Amino acid sequence: MTIAQHIPQIDHQLPDLTATARGLYIDGAWQPSRSGRTIDVVNPSTGEVLATVPDATIEDARASVEAASAAAPGWRATPPRKRSEILRRCFELMIERSEMLATLISLENGKALRDARGEVAYAAEFFRWNAEEAVRITGEFGIAPSGTNRIIVDYQPIGICLLITPWNFPAAMATRKIAPALAAGCTVILKPASETPLTAYALAAIYEEAGVPNGVVNVLTTTSPGPLTAEVLADPRVRKLSFTGSTGVGRGLLAEAAKNVISCSMELGGNAPFVVFDDADLEAALDGAMIAKMRNAGEACTAANRFYVQSGIYDAFAEGLTRRMGALIMGSGVSGDTECGPMITRKAVDKIARLVADAKVRGARALCGGDVPAGDGYFYPPTVLADVPFESEMASEEIFGPVAPLYRFETEEEAVRRANDTEYGLAAYVYTRDLARGLRVSNGIEAGMIALNRGLVSDPAAPFGGVKQSGLGREGGQHHGIAEFMEAKYIATSF
Repeated sequence: MTIAQHIPQIDHQLPDLTATARGLYIDGAWQPSRSGRTIDVVNPSTGEVLATVPDATIEDARASVEAASAAAPGWRATPPRKRSEILRRCFELMIERSEMLATLISLENGKALRDARGEVAYAAEFFRWNAEEAVRITGEFGIAPSGTNRIIVDYQPIGICLLITPWNFPAAMATRKIAPALAAGCTVILKPASETPLTAYALAAIYEEAGVPNGVVNVLTTTSPGPLTAEVLADPRVRKLSFTGSTGVGRGLLAEAAKNVISCSMELGGNAPFVVFDDADLEAALDGAMIAKMRNAGEACTAANRFYVQSGIYDAFAEGLTRRMGALIMGSGVSGDTECGPMITRKAVDKIARLVADAKVRGARALCGGDVPAGDGYFYPPTVLADVPFESEMASEEIFGPVAPLYRFETEEEAVRRANDTEYGLAAYVYTRDLARGLRVSNGIEAGMIALNRGLVSDPAAPFGGVKQSGLGREGGQHHGIAEFMEAKYIATSF
């Protein structure tokens, strides 16, 4: 069966892509690249070009820094209540235009429309949350232990921020950084992924309409991220780098930022374990597995990458997961009944195919899927692999696709040891009816976030981030997200 047979008709209006791709957004103006070069934005469902956007140059990057610098004093001095109201308006406009934004995401990213709608709601929530937090940034006052002076701690905006976001969540990864930065009083330069720039530009138009002043948010797209990023980070006025992406790229950016001692927040790769104990509620575990694995068709840093299932429940879990994964409808992201859209590029499909082939050679069995289908677009089918060897490549490498590898374990100690046998530590999932065991295992697993009897871990009100090679710092949460964009200033006084 070919992919074409899985693509239903589109039954709703598509956004105006020409209006969306108006140009680079610098100092409140839409403008072409100074080189005149452009970037093709491809629909991964078909492989066809959707639109073109400007390919920014180093000169464009310098202009964005100038704009952010000029806007910084005014935005920093803007009363917190006014900043809060602007952020709240961003939230409202995103909700009003949620269907347009979701369709845009599905077109350029390929994710199923239902997933895209969920992303828009999640992305908008960062504006509402930080609108509420913007008016609650407080300092500290105390007496030194010696009694000789008072200690005053003031929290101030860190300065101009370079924000670099990935293609897999083009709305949410942008707002998760922009919203707290603006709430803190910072100005920003956003560099979205060149695969999915249209969403970033659509959001920029919303910020403008919501009242964000010129120069406070600037958006650059480029096919030369290394030189452009180095140019921005070399400017002493830039004081913050926030990056979401691969660990390899993150290491390079940390080295670049170290040249000017720039504060860094890094949300990097993941290799999330999904641990199911014999006493788990089977249906609840299967529900959670489908969310943890198939959100954005597995193209998520928090996606369950290694399914460790205890022997007593292994066969039932494998059967249930295979039944659910095999029933998913694969097709174009913008088709209303699609449940699994395409991967972002052909290269992504090739990587998944390589990992699956390696597991099969080592003895894994495909219970469903497991082969690249014929047809247009960058598709890989929902796949369940049983009896995957622990030494397979996918045991240590992010799959970033709709493949669920199952590994059998016997004891709690083994489960924790296997879960920690990775350089990554972003998210983990644990299913058990024994609360004491659940908390014990959650404490034992080396990860920044644990979903206990849940398939979804992300929440704007909770700190998002990892340990080990999965990153530095946190985004979101009651104060963690804004704190990343602020500096503490200590003032000693005798009165």
